Formats: sequence, structure tokens, C-alpha cells
Amino acid sequence: MNSALPSSILPTEAPFSSRDFRDALGQFATGVTIITARSPEGHPVGVTVSSFNSVSLTPPLVLWSMTLSAASLPVFQHCRHYAIHVLASDQKPLAELFARKGVDRFANTAWRSSAQGVPLLDNTAAVFECRNRSRYEEGDHIIFVGAVEQCRHLHGRAPLLYHGGRMYADGRITPP
Repeated sequence: MNSALPSSILPTEAPFSSRDFRDALGQFATGVTIITARSPEGHPVGVTVSSFNSVSLTPPLVLWSMTLSAASLPVFQHCRHYAIHVLASDQKPLAELFARKGVDRFANTAWRSSAQGVPLLDNTAAVFECRNRSRYEEGDHIIFVGAVEQCRHLHGRAPLLYHGGRMYADGRITPP
């Protein structure tokens, strides 16, 4: 006996709120990154981002996303190169600095320029130097796909994690 109900009489779930969606997404732990580039005027630009993922090994591609309302969005939309820095557990203050608005994020931060002029932060767990390959506007974000031209990492660095709207430097995710 088939107990499946016709789709026309299946119970429907109540719609979910934006807060419900955000809270559900927050159950997925991610790493924390800082993306850096140069403005057309040559100024270093950087922002903390937790939406980072690998796309392909061959060719080496990664992706990240940024909200359409971000002040630095035009820089990242038009730059030719950027760098993605994966942060280590002891770099929570750096992540917080690059998440703040209205501050000079590079004034007291150790960094150097890449061959393409992109700011490279010192001592991060990993760095991916990327060519700005493609961009896709989806919903309230732009998805950036980077072609990785160089990458390196430091062995033995524990990651800085982001979960439930909070950063965790010790790797232990516990309820607030």
C-alpha cells in the first residue's frame, strides 16, 4: 500500500523569516578571511569575509562574496587582482580590525605588496593571490571567483572560526 499523499494535499510549512534563515546559516562553521586589493588611486583596501570556498583544483579557483551595500565593493568589482588571507586562531584582533568601518586598517598592520601591488598581510595561516576572474550578482551579494595564481600556507596554524555570528579563536564552539 502506497501511503504517499498527492502533492495537492501535502501539509505546507509556514514560511521562514529572514532571521530564521540567518540563524540556520549560522549553524555552519566557516573560517575567517581578509580580502585585500588596491583602489584605483593606489590605496590598500581590505575587508573581513567568512564566505570563502574552493571551486576547482584544475584550474585552481576559489570564491567569496560581498554584500552589495559594502563601501569597498567598487574596488573589488574593478580590481584585476586581490588576495585572500585565511586567518589563524591568534588573529581575531586582525579580523575585528578589518571588520570595522571608518578606521585605517593598514596603519598598524604588518603587510607588503605582491608583484601585482596587492597588499599581503604577514603571518596569516594561508594566502591565495588571485586574478579577479568573474563576478556574479545574486540576491543581495556579489559572488567573486578568483583564479589562484600563487598560494602558500604556514603549517600547524589553528584556524580562526566563525559560527553563529561569533568568532572563535580556540576552535571550541560553545553556546553563548
